[in-house]
Amino acid sequence: MESDNPKEGKERLRIEQNGVTPEIYRVVRKSVGMPEYKKEDVEAALAHTLFSVVIWEGKRPVGIGRVIGDGRVAFFIKDVATVPDRQGKGIGSMVMEQLMAYIRDVGAENAYVGLMALKGKENFYRKFGFHVRPFKNEGSGMTQYLNDPSNLV
Repeated sequence: MESDNPKEGKERLRIEQNGVTPEIYRVVRKSVGMPEYKKEDVEAALAHTLFSVVIWEGKRPVGIGRVIGDGRVAFFIKDVATVPDRQGKGIGSMVMEQLMAYIRDVGAENAYVGLMALKGKENFYRKFGFHVRPFKNEGSGMTQYLNDPSNLV
């Protein structure tokens, strides 16, 4: 899926499965303002990743995403990010298509797939069948960041 012609857009992009490294993870997440973690924490997290994807434009990683979970019944999509100057070019969709294909391939029938969208990105995930909670018999999603004083409202 690579091409030397810069006018071909997506054709210049290359998909690498299970290629997220600590450096790629930290660089791409930082570019979009996601929280940063120590290198050893990122290494431990990536060691427990079920599946990941990197989208390359030439030698530059421009998008990432990963799947965590038990590998059968419960999956959680994490760290979907596209570097700011490449957003709106279909890279995030390429990442999500790869992640969802992996989950469909290995997941049990009726497997749970969750994610937490960044504010304002909910419509992007709706294209892949996700809905905002509360929904039907589902309550609100809940999260916390450890050691964050704003958790104590």
